[in-house]
Amino acid sequence: MRKPSEHQSPTGAIVATRLGRDFGGTPAVRSLDLHVQRGEIYGFLGPNGAGKSTTVRMLCTLLAPTSGQATVAGCDLDTDPGQVRLRIGVALQGSSLDESQTGRELLRLQGRLYGLDRVTIDRRVAEVVDLVGIGESIDDLIKTYSGGMKRRLDLAGSLVHQPDVLFLDEPTTGLDPASRARMWAEVRRLNDAGTTIFLTTQYLEEADALADRVGIIVDGSLVVEGTPAELKRQIGRDIVIATVSEPQVATAVEALTSVPAAEDVTAHGDTVTMSVADGAATLLAIATTLDRAGVSVRSLATRTPTLDDVFLHHTGGRFEADAPTDATPEQGVSA
Repeated sequence: MRKPSEHQSPTGAIVATRLGRDFGGTPAVRSLDLHVQRGEIYGFLGPNGAGKSTTVRMLCTLLAPTSGQATVAGCDLDTDPGQVRLRIGVALQGSSLDESQTGRELLRLQGRLYGLDRVTIDRRVAEVVDLVGIGESIDDLIKTYSGGMKRRLDLAGSLVHQPDVLFLDEPTTGLDPASRARMWAEVRRLNDAGTTIFLTTQYLEEADALADRVGIIVDGSLVVEGTPAELKRQIGRDIVIATVSEPQVATAVEALTSVPAAEDVTAHGDTVTMSVADGAATLLAIATTLDRAGVSVRSLATRTPTLDDVFLHHTGGRFEADAPTDATPEQGVSA
């Protein structure tokens, strides 16, 4: 991870204390505490309406908090939002690009908006174009770009002014596997170069591969936080998944709670999951128990925990992506 820049507070790249946001009296984010270290990739996850987008918009100064306080890159959101904007880069999902410009024209405009001189703009445009792999297409009209190219250009635009902290909102949504792999490599290179990255994603394997730490937000509150390895260890060494007839789910759960090796028996739809010390050694006991209870088992499998299991454990549901939107919850869109 990077050393602190001269602009950053020693307390962290992002520090939020009891940060909150209400919409018409309805809380979207509740008393949120965050501490993102300098040089860290922090993965921020949550189900639809959990408050992810609202949190990101507050930290990017696009939305004012209604309670609490926060600093980003050492600058206070409330008293110094202009300095926050100068020190962050933002690549939000659904951001618009002027398709009548070339990629180079857009990046040069971005540099001018941040007050960079011509020599610095030329240098930085060349650097970010090389970093995100746009190549000779930088001089083509943006309307000719593929979706993946537009994502990379948007990322390049957020980097022209060399931000201390970069906010990436689902940067690989809609990309094909090859483009996703390239974007992962670019995120790692950015972090290796010293940029703190706050990442929201709809792909849990992406957070597992990229994030130093992960936080999961549910109903506006941070419910768990830690490294991916730590969070997976908390769930258990192995997960057993039994798929049964949905009317028999309650019977299956009741029966499996009697298996001494089975812990955290939970049901979601027609799937019953449990954590065990040794999945292979426990499968026979689980199958026998369900058979004695008269439960028809469609499938029974064991595997080691993933972040998806962590997400399921803490949220009660599998991960689902937020719908892309620029609207606020007051307009009928989830936070």
